[in-house]
Amino acid sequence: MAASGKVRIIAGKWRGRKLDVLDLSGLRPTPDRVRETLFNWIQQDVAGARCLDLFAGSGALGFEALSRDAAEVILVDSNPKIVDLLQHHARTLKSENQSIQLADAMSWLRQDVEAFDIIFLDPPFKQGLIEECCALIVEESLLKPGGLVYIESEKNLILPDGWHIRKQKKAGQVQFMLIEQSKET
Repeated sequence: MAASGKVRIIAGKWRGRKLDVLDLSGLRPTPDRVRETLFNWIQQDVAGARCLDLFAGSGALGFEALSRDAAEVILVDSNPKIVDLLQHHARTLKSENQSIQLADAMSWLRQDVEAFDIIFLDPPFKQGLIEECCALIVEESLLKPGGLVYIESEKNLILPDGWHIRKQKKAGQVQFMLIEQSKET
């Protein structure tokens, strides 16, 4: 399993620890400065939160949340090599509050699972997955009242109906935002 680089955990109990990233087509780990901005936005919400890192990839978002005292993080990815590496990271960090699932993200969302406080969505670009995920999150009641969804996408994403942006920024060719369900949804 060849690692192409590393991502650094920014804060919390594992601050400064580095996670290997596989050299796989389409795998784009969330950059440090973007993660730092995101976790500044949600710093009051992470401790004790139940989180979902869908399309987990490097696991940087999920392990960052665990480092900052999230109660539980479920990391889902469909690539067996990625899942193996995520399990390796969990063992190396001696992390106990995660569940790592080898599954197709869309199928996994259709399972009967408890709702989440925070959902991280960073799917492959230009496949319409964000819109589909947001629809399933609503249909399956996967977000607790007041819960937040982080989205990382190509620029010019049009947010699906029923959601509004709490915070938003752009970095290079990527936009990232924190959204929540509209009150009338």
